[in-house]
Amino acid sequence: PGFVADAGLANELAEIGVILLMFGVGLHFSLKDLLSVRAIAVPGAIVQIGFATALGAGLAWMLGWSMGAGLVFGLALSVASTVVLLRALQERRMIETERGRIAVGWLIVEDLAMVLALVLLPALAGVLGGQEQADAHASGLLSLPASYGIWGVVGITLAKVTAFVIVMLVVGRRVIPWILHYVAHTGSRELFRLAVLAIALGVAFGAAKLFGVSLALGAFFAGMIMSESELSHRAAEESLPLRDAFSVLFFVSVGMLFDPFSLISNGWPILATLAIIVIGKSLAAFAIVVAFGYPIATALIISASLAQIGEFSFILA
Repeated sequence: PGFVADAGLANELAEIGVILLMFGVGLHFSLKDLLSVRAIAVPGAIVQIGFATALGAGLAWMLGWSMGAGLVFGLALSVASTVVLLRALQERRMIETERGRIAVGWLIVEDLAMVLALVLLPALAGVLGGQEQADAHASGLLSLPASYGIWGVVGITLAKVTAFVIVMLVVGRRVIPWILHYVAHTGSRELFRLAVLAIALGVAFGAAKLFGVSLALGAFFAGMIMSESELSHRAAEESLPLRDAFSVLFFVSVGMLFDPFSLISNGWPILATLAIIVIGKSLAAFAIVVAFGYPIATALIISASLAQIGEFSFILA
């Protein structure tokens, strides 16, 4: 009884919210900030993904699942939501702090790893006991034929991501600021706002369709390139109302996926999964950050940031 929402429409609107939110974060996050935390973000994210995947695969084995299902389940648990983290950091004004940069850089590495995983899984489907697929994934990532081989798929995927980064750094750095300045000189506030939104959505869509990069990462890089423009603050102000409105729909769409009756029918597996997400991942991240010589406070922030799963988890599942 009651109103039944359109889940498909909600997901599409939520996708726009993710794009605008990541774009807004990119406006406040420079490439220099991202590279400054690579020493901990890259190895830390890789080790944490491996640890969480192993825990998830172990739980799947206890439940009698196949090796392939266990691997996918573990990967789904290993990645955290960049959107949720960024929202929390924004509210606490921590994005520009060292802790915030490490957390964001860590999750960006996780997102890149999930992009690679999404392309590799179809090629590995036969080995893992699943069914190979040749169609593009629903996330918009370009799939690659399994005939390329595992290393061929990895190489092509890395080449696509590298090509996207090069295009953004070489072409985007010149074209995006030029477009903003040209539109700003027209004196039309509405046209400037439309240009900002068009750049955010256009780059995100192009990144997904042409380079196999996720929409969120594409939007993040668009914002990061735009941050080098003198008009970046104005762009952030103009996109803020729509960003807040659509980002709310992302959290609404996540809530629509929850089935309360599953708590009764699958009680202990859900509790075990929750323990992996909240305790297992957090302890692993805490140990990694402390091992790199960072303060306990920083380790606590990073570990708390990873005590959740993200949109890639639903895509993988």
